[in-house]
Amino acid sequence: MKLIKILGWIFVPYIMVFVDWKRLGKIGKRVGAAWAILALIIGIAGRDTNNKPNPSKTTESANVTSAEVNSPKTEAVSSSQTVTTDQQGVSATDVNTTQNVQRIQAKVLEVVDGDTIKVKINDKEETVRFLLVDTPETKHPKYGVQPFGKEASDFTKQLLTEKTVELEQDVNNGPDKYGRLLYYIYVDGKSVQEQLLEKGLARVAYVYVPNVKYVEQYRKIQEQAQKAGVGIWSIENYAKEDGFHSDVIKKEVSVEAKTPKPKPTPQPSPVPTPQPVQEVYYGSCKEAKAAGVAPLYSGDPGYRSKLDRDGDGVACE
Repeated sequence: MKLIKILGWIFVPYIMVFVDWKRLGKIGKRVGAAWAILALIIGIAGRDTNNKPNPSKTTESANVTSAEVNSPKTEAVSSSQTVTTDQQGVSATDVNTTQNVQRIQAKVLEVVDGDTIKVKINDKEETVRFLLVDTPETKHPKYGVQPFGKEASDFTKQLLTEKTVELEQDVNNGPDKYGRLLYYIYVDGKSVQEQLLEKGLARVAYVYVPNVKYVEQYRKIQEQAQKAGVGIWSIENYAKEDGFHSDVIKKEVSVEAKTPKPKPTPQPSPVPTPQPVQEVYYGSCKEAKAAGVAPLYSGDPGYRSKLDRDGDGVACE
């Protein structure tokens, strides 16, 4: 359309001028020539104007290009997990490839108890508390060693001593009120928290928003351990939402101690069966002496008054 307009402005006046040139007078010829020149100038000027870039559009385009250059590209990283299932149907996450979160590696320096370790991060020693789980105490100044506390501590020691672990952060990594960092712990690609829950050596606890990424996953594993009655779930009312209750075990022991044990029913003494007395008869003291039983006293087998001539109770003197 612009091209047709330009051609019209330039060529139509010339055609009109040359067609009617002979009929025009001197003044008309001058007016026609002026008109043609003016049309030529306007056409050229309009063309130049159309070819000039729009400043506002140029600025907007430049801003868009600058934004594209300066903004970082974000790549979506999917989380790939392989899930293994134990005999109880509990899933133990085995993380093999990429994660949608970053993990840092740390060398384990010491296992404090079932849910706390000391590690080396960037050449600095840090105490790390396992996120979202709680194991019975072993070194608490008030509670001392709680049931299954030693088992949980021994399991974590066996799993992590002198190992290099991976620490996964949730929304934040603390520190908590004791100055400990908060992480999800992995060793050999497997979650330590999940393994403690599977064996009934920990309960889901200290659930505080926003660090709740795996809480539902952990609760499902805990439910399986509860149904199986393993570890802390083998003692009724020991592990609850507010902690571990060692007093439940003490009460059971106390009740058993106070309950009087039934006394055994005395068995009657056996009554000896009387043996039949064999009758002994000596016809004379000579026979009694020959049998080696003389003298015979009153009441002895074979004693007879006829043999006791003097009646003193002794025969065959």
